[in-house]
Amino acid sequence: MSKHRLSRKSRYIALATTGVVVVAGAGVAAQTSMAATTWPAQKTYTGRAFDACTAPSLAAMSAWKKDKYYSGVAVYIGGKNRGCAQPNLTRSWVKSVDTASWRVIPLYVGAQPPCQKSGNKERFTAATAASVGVNNANDAAARAAALGMKPGSPIYLNMESYDTADKTCNNATLTYVRAFTKTLRTKTYRGGLYGFSTSSAKAIATAKDRTDLPGNLWYALWNGQETTTKDWPWDPKLYTDHSRGHQYKANSKETRGGHTITVDRNAWDAPVAIIG
Repeated sequence: MSKHRLSRKSRYIALATTGVVVVAGAGVAAQTSMAATTWPAQKTYTGRAFDACTAPSLAAMSAWKKDKYYSGVAVYIGGKNRGCAQPNLTRSWVKSVDTASWRVIPLYVGAQPPCQKSGNKERFTAATAASVGVNNANDAAARAAALGMKPGSPIYLNMESYDTADKTCNNATLTYVRAFTKTLRTKTYRGGLYGFSTSSAKAIATAKDRTDLPGNLWYALWNGQETTTKDWPWDPKLYTDHSRGHQYKANSKETRGGHTITVDRNAWDAPVAIIG
C-alpha cells in the first residue's frame, strides 16, 4: 500500500526498530475499572476480516460480499496519524455495508509514542500522555457516533511498533492507552487495541497492572496462520470469550468480483460496531 495507518514507509521503519455473529456482554468483563452504567450487549463477529488503507467503494464492497470470502471490514475512522483520505467513509456508507451484512471494525490512529522512529503528525510525551489520551478518545467517540456507530461499539486504537525496552517510553504509552480506554468507557464505547505481537500488543498483553487496559486485543503477527488461538503468544487466559483479532498477512493484493484491493488479512473473534 502507498499508505497504511502512519504510511507504509513509516510503518516499516517503526517495525524495524523493535463468519458468525453473536451477541454477548462478555467484553465488558474483560475491561477493568468499568464505570457503573448500563451497557448495550456487544455485537461479536467470528470469521475473516480485511482492512484496507482507504474504505473501498460500495461497488467493491458489494462485489467482495458476493465472493463470500470475507464478512468483516476494518475502517480507519479518524486520528491525526491516519495514513489515507477516506472519501467513501460516510454515515450512509457504514449503513449500506451493515445492511449488506458486513461487520464493521472501527480503527482510530491516535498519537504515537515519543520513542517511535517513524514520522507522524501527533505524538505524546511522558508529560502529555494522559491528556492526549483523553483528547484522542473524545475525538474517536465523536467520529464513531457521526458515522452511525452506536454506544456499545468497540474502537480499536492503532498503536504502531516502538521500543518497549525503553522503560520511560513504554510507561508513557501505557499511560496514554489507559487514558484513552478509560475515556472511551465514559462514552460507553468499548476499548480495543491494534498492535504488533513483538511491541505494542505485547506491552498490553504482558502488563502486570491490568487497570484500564483495553478489553480487546488485535495482534499483528504475519505468520500466515488464520487463527486467534493456536499462535496466541501470551497467557492463554487473557482476552478469551470473543476478545481477539489476529492480522496474519499484510499487503495482500486480491481481486474479487472484478475489484482489486490491497488488504491486510485478519482472523477475527471480537466485537464489531453496532450500527444504527
